[in-house]
Amino acid sequence: MPCEMCGKAYSGCRPAMIDGVKMLLCPECMKYGTALKPSSQGSIHSNKPPLPGQLPRPRAQKDVFKQMGKELVSNWSKVIQETREKKGLTREELGFRIGERTVTISKLENGDLRPADKMIEKLEKELGIKLMEEVGEISVQSARSQNAGFTLGDFIKPEEE
Repeated sequence: MPCEMCGKAYSGCRPAMIDGVKMLLCPECMKYGTALKPSSQGSIHSNKPPLPGQLPRPRAQKDVFKQMGKELVSNWSKVIQETREKKGLTREELGFRIGERTVTISKLENGDLRPADKMIEKLEKELGIKLMEEVGEISVQSARSQNAGFTLGDFIKPEEE
């Protein structure tokens, strides 16, 4: 078995601890670590599987897209600008009311900056509008079986001749 520090093939490697890491070392490299007593299980690299109580619990996979039930409306920049103008507010006044800079309001209305969720809440409250809409479930049909998954070919339109 090779030494885990220098890589030399040596049949008598012994378990040792170096900086909190258990390693199998040859006699030359043993001076860099602290020798460990061989455990009753034999080598420190046991091939035995861990007991069921020792296995880490697998984490439940979270689908963040399922939690996202709303999305920003497609014409949000126009909605913000038109509503602000209807209410007779300048960009400076709207910015002051929601605690944002005038430049930020300008970028929002030009569509150069997507508002963060907190800013969306402030704008909805101040302007009395809805910028978020419910998202329905999207269904994608494929000629392949559902278990096989999608390929790029499933999304390519055939060229019409």
